[in-house]
Amino acid sequence: MMLPTPNTARRRLATAATAGVAVYVLVDVTLQFMPPHYSVISDAESNLAVGQFGWIMNLNFLGRTITTFCAVAAINRVGWPSSLRRTGTVLMSVGGLSSAVLAFFPTDVGPGPATTVGTVHLVVAGSGFLAALAGILVLTRWIRLNTELAKAFPAALSLAAIAAFGLASLGLTTALKPNLLGLAERVCLAGVLGWAMAVCTAIRGLDRRR
Repeated sequence: MMLPTPNTARRRLATAATAGVAVYVLVDVTLQFMPPHYSVISDAESNLAVGQFGWIMNLNFLGRTITTFCAVAAINRVGWPSSLRRTGTVLMSVGGLSSAVLAFFPTDVGPGPATTVGTVHLVVAGSGFLAALAGILVLTRWIRLNTELAKAFPAALSLAAIAAFGLASLGLTTALKPNLLGLAERVCLAGVLGWAMAVCTAIRGLDRRR
């Protein structure tokens, strides 16, 4: 049996990551139309993991972790090792791993005192967003310096900016406008997931050109 070449493995990992992003978004959108019909504007995405079909969202959280690791593995196969790439992929991996943790610590929904499990969820979710954003910011800098992926830099920078704006908005809405929390969180997610999609699509393109 022939083992895949490094370029073939990279292409497969990048393809898996782009497919993972698409599936994650599809499941997320589908769950919005299912009971108990959480609001996309005011309710956090994590609320989708609580309720009759919550187990589907928990599987989706685990899928996001796998997607992140596929993206990281593909990125690590581009160019030579560097401190920027190493730092960025480690931070991105921490962000991805936090998604898996969320599947086992459901958030608190509705009024009432915060539970220990719900508090863990909030801390892990917040830390995961920060780690993911820091990772893509570092990797965007790495992409700018990488000749192979230079053409992906404008898209990576734009999506990193969207993720940063979303995370900043998430902090503000939590304190000042809780009824917009869900929208802010989804803007941040759009930036993070869109960044992974754009970069992995560019990585797939490297092998097509060759």
